[in-house]
Amino acid sequence: MNASSRACTVIVRTRNSARTVGQALTSLFSQDFRDFDLLVVDSGSTDGTQAIVSQFPHTWMRWPPDDYFPGRVLNEAVSRTSAAIAVFLNSDCILLTPRALSRLLSALDDPSVAAAFARQVPRPDAWPHVRADYARAFPGSGDAPRWLPLSLPFAAIRRADWLEQPFYTKAWGSEDTEWGVRALARGRRIVYVPDALVLHSHNYTLPQLYGRRFIEAEADAFIYARAATIGAVLRRFASGWARDAAAAVAARDPRDFAMAPIRRAVEGLAVFRGGRLGDRRRRMRDPDAGAGQRVALSRHESSSPD
Repeated sequence: MNASSRACTVIVRTRNSARTVGQALTSLFSQDFRDFDLLVVDSGSTDGTQAIVSQFPHTWMRWPPDDYFPGRVLNEAVSRTSAAIAVFLNSDCILLTPRALSRLLSALDDPSVAAAFARQVPRPDAWPHVRADYARAFPGSGDAPRWLPLSLPFAAIRRADWLEQPFYTKAWGSEDTEWGVRALARGRRIVYVPDALVLHSHNYTLPQLYGRRFIEAEADAFIYARAATIGAVLRRFASGWARDAAAAVAARDPRDFAMAPIRRAVEGLAVFRGGRLGDRRRRMRDPDAGAGQRVALSRHESSSPD
């Protein structure tokens, strides 16, 4: 695939992203590869996000905030594009090198590759346990772990593969993981590109952490056709607590050390409850994902401007 055939549409989703979206778009328009269109999907920003985005060439797509559902939003966004490749960039994700986009796209030169995703490095203010988690998920070389088939904060998907396999809408979360699992099952390849570097991480509050883990566990019940058992939750609690404690000790951060068991207990409760909800919905073929949606949106960091 030559440079001209890598033409793509970059899809950026925003809601109350004024703190970060300017940096994200500045880094995007500073890339050495510029053959892209920008589609910004905004779901009800009230904090000046739209004024910042207006400084860059783009097309708007507006979405009602109360009806925000990742799979549906992404499917509608990609359906409005015509380029051979759809690139996804989070509004709080900053490209760290001028070749990050071209490096990402080069992975799709191989026609057997359906998608590619970048290495995410944590922000300077990331807590020790966040840094440890990102180091596990996004190594500096080699492949990403098998439990992370795709991560959309900065990723590229071949549009033909999306047409074959749109994003799922059975549950609110983990649309990237589910897409990756299905693509791999179809015999398609997904490539992790460690030299496509982006800055991206979150220091979740306890309510935000609960919401995220709840919807991930609900989604896992659909993706892997299983629910989280009490034994699995306890093992996850123990291993997570040990990793968090080790990271906090290495960073000499007593606050993060003290929060480790509380944080992992909140996570375990969310995983158990979300997994049970997802398993019940899967077995009963319940199409209503509203419960998970409410848990996610009520706790999401963009639920109110700051």
